[in-house]
Amino acid sequence: MKVDVLDLKGQKVREMELPANVFEAPVNVDLMHQAYTRQMANARLGTHQTKVRSEVRGGGRKPFKQKGTGRARQGSTNAAQWVGGGRIHTPHPRSYEQRMPKKMRLAALRSVLSAKAADAGIVVVDDLDIKEPKTRLMAEVLGSLVGTSTALVLMPAKDQNYDNVMRSASNIESAKILLASYLNVRDVLSFDKVVLPLKTIDALVAHLG
Repeated sequence: MKVDVLDLKGQKVREMELPANVFEAPVNVDLMHQAYTRQMANARLGTHQTKVRSEVRGGGRKPFKQKGTGRARQGSTNAAQWVGGGRIHTPHPRSYEQRMPKKMRLAALRSVLSAKAADAGIVVVDDLDIKEPKTRLMAEVLGSLVGTSTALVLMPAKDQNYDNVMRSASNIESAKILLASYLNVRDVLSFDKVVLPLKTIDALVAHLG
């Protein structure tokens, strides 16, 4: 698949062929959905807690005598039928983690990138070099590259330029900066465009190929 390579002003510099094994892979919607569901599940804390009858306060003595009252026998006010008693079948701390083989995870990432590329959602820039961390500079660059669309910017590695880009985009709500090694299905699907510097494409091929 051929795409235009742009400069920071949005002008076409040349054309290039995107690696077919990453950007023209079979689009498996079911696999993408499974990866998305797994990611959302793994993000859940699972710290919700309710008390069972052994954990609530009080209930040390029998609330009334066993016989002669005409009421049902009761042994403790900690039981679930009492106001302030314990709870049954309610949430307790647990892990929502879902497992997914690495090959399937990588295949899902190739699928979502291929789907984005087929939808003209991949923007390739020759070099995303921000000299100093200024929001205005980053906003101008993104405006030239993607217009009013939201953008996920993938960077190849942590370096000084990555820090400048990250700090410059921190106040731009319509953009997110992410390392190529942290690529995930949810972020790709959440933004209109994926902005890729040329070095990032090499990093993606090494990571997903």
